[in-house]
Amino acid sequence: MKQYRATLDFLLQHWLRLDELFSRERFADHSQDTVTSVLDTCERLARDKFAPFNRLADTEEPHFDGERVHLPQATHEAARAYAASGLLAAAQPYEVGGMQLPFTVQLAANGFFKQASIAISAYGMLTSANANLLMAHGTPRQREVFAKNEFAGRWFGTMCLSEPQAGSSLSDITTRAVPDGDAFEADPLGPRYRLTGNKMWISAGEHEITENIVHLVLAKIPGPDGRLPPGTRGISLFIVPKRLVDAEGRLTGERNDVALAGLNHKLGYRGTTNTLLNFGEGWHLPQGAAGAIGYRVGAPGQGLRCMFHMMNEARIGVGWGAVMLGCAGFEASLDYARHRTQGRPVGPAGKDPATPPVPLIAHADIKRMLLAQKAYAEGGVALAVYCARLVDEQHTGTPEAAEEARLLLEVLTPIAKSWPSEWCLEANSLAIQVHGGYGYTRDFPVEQHWRDNRLNMIHEGTHGIQALDLLGRKVVMDGGAGLKLLAAKVSETAQRAGHVEGLAEYGNTLAAALQRVGAATKSAWATGVPEDALANATPYLQAFGHLVLAWLWLDVALAACAAVPLPEPRRQGTLSAMRYFFDHELPKIDAWLRPVAARNTLARDMRDEWF
Repeated sequence: MKQYRATLDFLLQHWLRLDELFSRERFADHSQDTVTSVLDTCERLARDKFAPFNRLADTEEPHFDGERVHLPQATHEAARAYAASGLLAAAQPYEVGGMQLPFTVQLAANGFFKQASIAISAYGMLTSANANLLMAHGTPRQREVFAKNEFAGRWFGTMCLSEPQAGSSLSDITTRAVPDGDAFEADPLGPRYRLTGNKMWISAGEHEITENIVHLVLAKIPGPDGRLPPGTRGISLFIVPKRLVDAEGRLTGERNDVALAGLNHKLGYRGTTNTLLNFGEGWHLPQGAAGAIGYRVGAPGQGLRCMFHMMNEARIGVGWGAVMLGCAGFEASLDYARHRTQGRPVGPAGKDPATPPVPLIAHADIKRMLLAQKAYAEGGVALAVYCARLVDEQHTGTPEAAEEARLLLEVLTPIAKSWPSEWCLEANSLAIQVHGGYGYTRDFPVEQHWRDNRLNMIHEGTHGIQALDLLGRKVVMDGGAGLKLLAAKVSETAQRAGHVEGLAEYGNTLAAALQRVGAATKSAWATGVPEDALANATPYLQAFGHLVLAWLWLDVALAACAAVPLPEPRRQGTLSAMRYFFDHELPKIDAWLRPVAARNTLARDMRDEWF
């Protein structure tokens, strides 16, 4: 965690100028001392309660005995310690039990837990996102009963979207919600329904860590003819607690009609329960009627709009988890390379058997792999904290600045999720390679980092879904306003670099890359036919992501050159990682953009029988 902490301190203080937030009314009680104290506490808690049990959570997978799901006691203790720290509500206002910290600080602090054990930390991430959605879209009573109890750590939360037959195609979900008779309008917790259906791949869907679990469930309300409305516009959102509660948040003693149908056993994230849940199949019959009791959030048919509040936060959270696994692998392989001796130097001295072996880090190819990991992992840190800073700007900036932050976040969210999921996974692969054969064994942690990270390419929308979102929606929305704004930011960094010795050539390279991405975007949409543009959406996503990371690395390098008290190793390390990205990574965008600009039809034209 030492490497991550040093990177974090530099980015927050010298690049993002986080102290400027403390002049705003919402954050006026805080200072840099607050940030240091919070980060110190979280680093210590993650090191003591999470990191020592990461392997245990991986090897002692959750198991179901027919009545209860069992997890290692260390998972219970870590999750409860996290809840007791107050971090679930760190960015929330005081009146709901929060610390009123900048979201940037909350995200940075959570990085320690994700690096220490991504699987154990998932329970808190989901709970915080669940409660944040209810604070934005729930009724006052729903916020009081459900969100506050989640922020306090008394209950944990989930998001229930996918279904076995539908997967990521939410328009095809079939979970039904019907008004619950006389209780429909009488329940103070909101319009009351009975839900029936099945949800698949639900992380943290069943456990005994907390006394209750708050499920946020997407379902459709049948029309007068009993049919479910078609498409996503017919989807509504419901709070479905595992155990029923009264209007004051007290458990009634009754179990809701939500049952665990089975556990999924995944390649990674083994310490997080992953479940198939049945709603309203009569396993539990609250108050003598079939169907799980649920309370509608927001208006009918607006469920997906509400859920996107949680999904977008979760997407950034998934990307952040990928970043921290990349950081974990980088730190482990850096330490290994410094201490493991193997081989001799190239040249005459290396041919002398009497010459002692050198540390792995003395070899150029090892340094290449470490430098790549540094560029991916620390670039991912910059991407995530920049997005978090935009969240703070959106909530506390001037109206103009808030709107600008909103547009930038719209465009960057698919990148914040997908880019780290691909390239920090590559960092984990390189970490294994640095370890050689040992990296493939369970004697070292890097094989688990890779397994855990492989899931993040699928979590909260696959690469293909993020690509369709970026090219199909985000870069063309509002007449391309978000894309134009991002392009202006990139151009401004390139221009500033032109006035700094040693960085001018990189500014020119960045400007040229921006021009090529812009030209490919126009060419992709030249016919106005979505099928023409979107057939090559994934290579577009890859090129766009690399452009964004090159921009951030150059911007960070400018901050490193301007920061007077910065230690020289930090400055040189930052500049070296930036140069690596420009020299080895940014040139890849030309190959990705070629089919995009040509509107290549190969993938569309390929037929089933040809495979």
